[in-house]
Amino acid sequence: MCRLFGLSSAPRRTVATFWLLDAPDSLSKQSHHDPDGTGLGYFTRDGTPHVDKAPIAAYRDRAFAEDARQVESTTFLAHIRFASTGGLEARNTHPFEQDGRLFAHNGVIEGLDRLDDHLGRDRAPAMGDTDSERFFALITRETRDHGGDVGAGIEHAARWIARNLPVYALNLILTTPDQMWALRYPDTHELYVLERPPGGHHGTRHLDHSGSDGHLRVHSTELAGHSSVVVASERIDDNPHWRLMDPGELLHVGPGPHTTRRAILPDPPSHQLTLDDLRPEAAASQKTA
Repeated sequence: MCRLFGLSSAPRRTVATFWLLDAPDSLSKQSHHDPDGTGLGYFTRDGTPHVDKAPIAAYRDRAFAEDARQVESTTFLAHIRFASTGGLEARNTHPFEQDGRLFAHNGVIEGLDRLDDHLGRDRAPAMGDTDSERFFALITRETRDHGGDVGAGIEHAARWIARNLPVYALNLILTTPDQMWALRYPDTHELYVLERPPGGHHGTRHLDHSGSDGHLRVHSTELAGHSSVVVASERIDDNPHWRLMDPGELLHVGPGPHTTRRAILPDPPSHQLTLDDLRPEAAASQKTA
């Protein structure tokens, strides 16, 4: 299953260190049946989006997998990919960038010919073959059509897909230099949020998140003294205040950081896919490790 991770300390810029494929002792074994790509997105001081990503399994490039990336940003977006649609190429590796925004998705959308027809010429920003980047292109168009309101863009794009296409999951994180959005839909995969006070649950600790499967680790000394909001596919520390997002919930993290949430998809998809409905490679990509 793809792993999503988003972090916002906006408007404060924070230095964080990411290991996108941690646990080097077991890395070779894991990556033969796990990651098909890793990516980290963030924003430079002038608000320019930047993405570091590689469409390769860790066992083929141990140095890349073990290399720590220390970056500074107001928001961060990390993704560990298990391919369901699209080949192992850089253009199919998350996060994706459109109109100065960054996006990553965990799930499967089918009926892509119909989605392409619905997008028309607005399919052009999606340079790769994935369902995820097409979903992002629809969000980008809907955001533009709603006066730059990203929340409205996500809502209208997700509603159209839920009504018209076969859906397994639409979990996503979208970031700008000062805001972050996350959607969990439907209840297929988990997505958690933690509104982290300075120093975390104990009040004195730096941020040090580590996924249970050893794929992702994030460390920030600066967040011992500053608040943040974290969204992730799993609880990745011992803080008891992780909250499982509701199915259909859209979370918005604004500068502050300040969070709001609302239900935008109260009903299940019109055509809900199960693992048995998916192609073997897509089904394998969605199973929980």
